[in-house]
Amino acid sequence: MILSRVTVCLGLSVSIFLGHAAAGESNYWPIRVTEKAPDGSVVSWTGLGPLIFNEPSPAGGRVAGFRPIFVRWTYPSGETRESTVLYPLFYYRTYGDSFEWSIFKLINRYSAKGDTPPSPETESHSFDIWPIYFSRDTGEPDTSYHSVLPITGTVFDLLGYDRLHWVLFPLYVQTDKKGAVTTYTPWPILRSTRGAATGFALWPLFGHEVRPGAYDRNYVLWPLVWNNTVQPGPDAAPGTPATRQIGVMPFYSGERGPDGTNVNYFLFFGSTDRLKPARYHETRYFWPFIVRGSGEGRMTDRWGPFYTHSVIKGVDKTWYFWPLVRRTRWIDGDVAQDKTNFFYFFYWRQQQHSLRNPAAAPAEKTYLWPFFSAWDNGAGRRQVEILSPFEGAFADNDEFRQNWTPFFALWRYDQRAPGEVSASLLWHAVTWKESAAEGRSEFHFGPLFSVVRGPSGRRFSLGGGLIGFQRGRGDRGWRLFCLEFPSHRAIVSSAR
Repeated sequence: MILSRVTVCLGLSVSIFLGHAAAGESNYWPIRVTEKAPDGSVVSWTGLGPLIFNEPSPAGGRVAGFRPIFVRWTYPSGETRESTVLYPLFYYRTYGDSFEWSIFKLINRYSAKGDTPPSPETESHSFDIWPIYFSRDTGEPDTSYHSVLPITGTVFDLLGYDRLHWVLFPLYVQTDKKGAVTTYTPWPILRSTRGAATGFALWPLFGHEVRPGAYDRNYVLWPLVWNNTVQPGPDAAPGTPATRQIGVMPFYSGERGPDGTNVNYFLFFGSTDRLKPARYHETRYFWPFIVRGSGEGRMTDRWGPFYTHSVIKGVDKTWYFWPLVRRTRWIDGDVAQDKTNFFYFFYWRQQQHSLRNPAAAPAEKTYLWPFFSAWDNGAGRRQVEILSPFEGAFADNDEFRQNWTPFFALWRYDQRAPGEVSASLLWHAVTWKESAAEGRSEFHFGPLFSVVRGPSGRRFSLGGGLIGFQRGRGDRGWRLFCLEFPSHRAIVSSAR
C-alpha cells in the first residue's frame, strides 16, 4: 500500500513547483526560497541564489531587485524611494516633491515632480555633465543658466563662489564671491580684483589683495613667501589686534594674533601657544615624529611612528606602531564608545557601553577583512556573516550593501532575540531556523530534504513536499504524504 502511494507521488513529480508550504520556509533552491509569516503570507523571498530578492527594508517599506543590475526601494505606500542600476553607476532618488538621478556622479539631474512651478527657492530643474555642461532653470532669467565648458557660460552658487563666468576657459574667467569680482586673463596667471576687495596678481611671481576690514594678503614666488594681515571678526571686542601671517619657506612660517601664536622653523621644528577658545601649548621636534602638547581638554604625546596618544575634543586616540594599531575612545550622548583598529580596516572592533545603565551588556561590532563580520546589540540581537569584504568600508552605505554584499555572504547567522535564530549557507541552499516562542524549528537542504518540528508535530519531506512522512502531536505513528503544496499568500508589507 505504501509502495503504491510512493509510486503515485513520484509519477506526479512535475508538480513540485506548483506551490509552497503554508508556514515557515519553502526552499526550492536555487529557483526560489520563501520566508512566510505565521499566517502564511510571504515576508521575503530570494531566487537564483543572491540574484533575485524581495524583502523588508530596514528604513521601512521594501527593497527588491535583480542584483547587481537593478535594485528598488519603496516606501510603505509602495511609492519608489530609490532605484539603482549597477550601483554606483546609476541611482534615482525621490525627496517629497522632488527627485534626482545621477550617472556615476558625473551626469546629474535634479527636478521638482509633476507640475511644480519653477522658483529660485525650490530650483525646479538642474542638469549637469561634469565638467562640460551646467544648467539650472529657476523660472527667473537672472538665476537660470545653460553653460558649456570651456566655450562660455555663467553659473551660480558653485564651488564656493556666488557666480562663475568664463569665455574660452582658461583664457578668460571671472568670479564673484561676497561682492569681490576677480578677473583672470588667463586663469590662474593674471588676476585683478575689484568691488568689495581690490588686488592684482601675476602668479606665481607676486600677488596682492585687500578687503577693507577683513584682510590684506600678499605673496611673492608662491608658495615660498607670504605676508598676510587678517582683521578680527565682527564679533570681536573693540581694540582686538589683527592676526599676522608671515612665511619665508622653508626657513620660517608663523601666525601671531589675539588667539595665540604658531611658529615653524625649517619645516620640522616649531611650537603652538593657543589662548582661545581654550589654552593649549605644543612643541614639535622633527615634525611629524615628535610632538608634545597639553592644554584645556586637549593633549598630544607623539613619538612616531612607535607611539602616539592624543585627546582632542573628547576623542581619546592611541596609536601603536602607526599605522598598525589604533584605539579610539569617546562619549556619544550617554554611550561610551571604544574602537580598536588593526591597519585601518583590515580588523576593527567597536564596543558601546551604556553610561546610564553600566550593568547592561555592551553592544559590539567586529570585522576581519575580508573574512568575517559580526554584530551584537547587547540585547539579544546578533548577526554574523562570512565572507564579508565590504562591511568595514561600506557599513553605512545601504545601496552598496544591498547590491554587492550578498554575493560574498557564503554563510549568515541572524539571532533576532534569544531563541529566535536563523542561519543559511550558500545563499539559502542550506538553512536552519529555530523559534522558541512558536515552539518551531526547521532545517532545509534545498528542495532535497527538510525537517520541520512544531506544536502540531513533525514533518520529514523530500523534493520540497513531493513525498514525506509526518506525525501529529500525540500520534503513535507516522503518516506518508505526497504533493502537499498549498498556494502561497501575498507578500506582506514591512509596515505591518
